[in-house]
Amino acid sequence: MQPVSVVDYHTAGEPFRIVTEGGPEIPGATVAARRVAAQSSAAIDAVRRLLVNEPRGHADMYGCFVVPPDDAGAHFGALFWHKDGYSTACGHGTIALGVWAVESGLVPAAPDGVTEVVVDVPSGRVSALVRCSGGSVSDVAFRNVPSYVLARSLPVAGAVADISYGGAFYASLPAASVGLSVTPEHYSALVAIGREIKWALNDVAVHPTDPRLNGLYGTILYDDLGSAADGPHQRNIAIFADGQADRSPCGSGTSARLALLHADGLLAADQTLRHDSIVGSTFGGRVVLETPEGVVTEISAMAYRTGAATFSLDPRDPLGTGFTLR
Repeated sequence: MQPVSVVDYHTAGEPFRIVTEGGPEIPGATVAARRVAAQSSAAIDAVRRLLVNEPRGHADMYGCFVVPPDDAGAHFGALFWHKDGYSTACGHGTIALGVWAVESGLVPAAPDGVTEVVVDVPSGRVSALVRCSGGSVSDVAFRNVPSYVLARSLPVAGAVADISYGGAFYASLPAASVGLSVTPEHYSALVAIGREIKWALNDVAVHPTDPRLNGLYGTILYDDLGSAADGPHQRNIAIFADGQADRSPCGSGTSARLALLHADGLLAADQTLRHDSIVGSTFGGRVVLETPEGVVTEISAMAYRTGAATFSLDPRDPLGTGFTLR
């Protein structure tokens, strides 16, 4: 395997590893098709495993391969991955990609003002509205594909959950309904119940037009922290893939929560959801447009570069592409 160069960011505490050189060639006319190809290729997946597994990564690592866009309407495409495979959407990753695209010069930006970075992902076309001030990135607004409510009040694990879509499907329920709160001391229990609910409701999550997007991606457990004039305040943890916990408030998950709050009349057009994470970081989420397919949401946050590296695989290494220990 050739050396693979990456640049790492974090968005509100959640890691994001961007492959800049040495990534695999992934066939397909669209990013969605490339995701299918990656899932079926041992050679492509070996690169994912090298970057996400220990000792080069960890069980909660996240990242992407930068790939060609579906057409000239986007700057590039992104194929997102985690420890268990390839996701259909990633809001925190799109925010990090927006910062990286501007900071690296891939997408030219004025020193002051907003630059739109357009990215094709498996769930569709999204954008990162990157704001610069004095030549530096100050914040990003992630504009997602339409989000909508799929199912309500599904019995699971002694509680009831709603399912909504924000580029991926999530089950939502109050943490209190399973005897927990979204705090670090309950972390292990939150991961366990989130994983249980994800697999119990996985087959309910069926996309209306694209079966490649089927399946419940994660479980969102949340605490309701009240509401102010400018909008509701909640704290959440998203347990996705197979027991992976988002350190950020989760971008696509926040979109899925906004769809539910909007449908319940709990988020007015001029209000913003303050969405906190289990580590105390915050996203701001609002509905910017209603469409026949669902509500278009915008998630505001910031990503920060944490380093860069070139990883390699010594053919003598008995651990190969690594391991996951949880």
